[in-house]
Amino acid sequence: MIHHNGKSDVLVIIPAYNEAGRIQSVVGGIQASVPEADILVIDDGSSDATPSEASKSGAMVISHPFNMGYGVTVQTGFKYARRYGYEYLVQIDGDGQHEPRYIPDLLAAVRSPGVDVAMGSRWLGLAEYRGPLLRKFGKFFFGFMATLLTGRQVTDPTTGFQAMRRDVVTFFCTDVYPVDYPDANVIIMLDRAGFRIREVPVVMYRDDSGQSMHSGLLRPIFYGLKMMMSIGMTMLRRDRAARDGASYA
Repeated sequence: MIHHNGKSDVLVIIPAYNEAGRIQSVVGGIQASVPEADILVIDDGSSDATPSEASKSGAMVISHPFNMGYGVTVQTGFKYARRYGYEYLVQIDGDGQHEPRYIPDLLAAVRSPGVDVAMGSRWLGLAEYRGPLLRKFGKFFFGFMATLLTGRQVTDPTTGFQAMRRDVVTFFCTDVYPVDYPDANVIIMLDRAGFRIREVPVVMYRDDSGQSMHSGLLRPIFYGLKMMMSIGMTMLRRDRAARDGASYA
């Protein structure tokens, strides 16, 4: 249920799928770190108590009628933020991997001149991240691709922990947003559209539960193939024009 109060200029969105037992802790960490922010949990058709636990913790909740995938879930949050005119949006996962204490650092970056998107990087030295081998490979490979195609160093191309200004949110509400797998391709797309990106050091934790919306045995393989295709499509698209004229979904 939505109870929008319209008092804050910051919205924190949490895409969540079957995160019962963890979502309350995530919401509580956000409330402690940025008590002034509104919090929206987008429940992607969970079969457990995720939406009720999120609501009890004090977050607003939108529930998809069935599972639609991570990208669609995040874009639902973007559309909500655009509709209600938030100046800043923070995206954080609902599985507890992202440390909410670093939300103020991300917000400070996008509130400073010359930054439209602040992307949290687990690889900038705050703490050692012991991720799965496939994630490390993806980090190096897609980080290399994003660095090569944008001309700027990208250390964490698959981060889902980020903050952005309102004009970026509006851009993400268009049909150019890659709802299948929005990761390294989004960084390239933002750069080609003229948005200014900065990586910010954050702490992330490894999740070995296999319960999050990112888990699955074959998903990393499909992810790699889809990401390569999406990067190719991104390079062919006229994103600068899309920034001003793309149609809204």
